[in-house]
Amino acid sequence: MLIINTRIIFLTKFHYTHCIKMTSDNSGTKKFLIAYNSISASLWSVIFFNAIFLGLAVGQPYFFDKTNKITTIIQCFAVIEIYNSLIGNVKTPVFTTVVQVLSRLLIVLGVCQVLPSSPANYHWSYITLNLSWSLTEIVRYSYYTSNLQDSSKTPKALTWARYTLFYVLYPTGVTSEITMIYLSLHEAELQYGQLYSWFLKAILVIYIPGFYVMYTHMIRQRKKTLGKVFDSKKTD
Repeated sequence: MLIINTRIIFLTKFHYTHCIKMTSDNSGTKKFLIAYNSISASLWSVIFFNAIFLGLAVGQPYFFDKTNKITTIIQCFAVIEIYNSLIGNVKTPVFTTVVQVLSRLLIVLGVCQVLPSSPANYHWSYITLNLSWSLTEIVRYSYYTSNLQDSSKTPKALTWARYTLFYVLYPTGVTSEITMIYLSLHEAELQYGQLYSWFLKAILVIYIPGFYVMYTHMIRQRKKTLGKVFDSKKTD
C-alpha cells in the first residue's frame, strides 16, 4: 500500500513539473502567468548565483547563514502555484500542485527554519540542494514562459534542457533532500520529540521507491516529447 501511494504522489508530482496549461485564452490570465514564470525564473537565478559564488567559492557555514532566508522566501513564493491551480488559471490538479510545493517547503521550513541548529544546514548537501533546485527551476520556468508566449517558437535547446538535465539534477536534488532530512532526525527529536522525528523518517521511506518511479517516468516522457520535437523539425 505504501508503494502504491508513493507512485501516486510522485507521478502527480512529476505531472506538475511536466506541464502547465491555461484553461482559457484570457489575455489577463496569460499575462499574469507569463509575468509569474518570468519573475520566478529570475528569482531562482539569484539562488543559482548565490550557490556558485558563495556556496562553491566560500562554502559553509557562511553560505547557509547568508542565503537560507532568501532561499526560503523564494521557495515560499511557489504557493502562488497552488492559487493558480485552485482558481483554474492552469489545468494542473490541486493535489498535484500541493504535493510539489509542500515537498520543497518541508526542507526550507521544516528543516532550515524550524531546525536552525541541524547539522544538515551546514552540510555540503545544502549547497548541492540549492544548485539542483535553482537549475531545475530556471529551466522549468523559462520553458513555461516561452510556451505561454508562443509555443511554436520555444527554442529547441530549451526543450532539450527541460527533458535532459533531470538525468543529473533529479539524483543530486533528491540525494541532497534525503541527506538533509536524515541529518536532521536527531535534532528534530531533541527539539520537538519523537513524533516529528518519525514524521521525517516516514518521508524518507517514501523517497526511496518514489525516486525510481519519478525518474523512470521522466525518461519515458523525455523520449516521447523530444521525439515529437525533432520529428516536427524534420517535417518543417
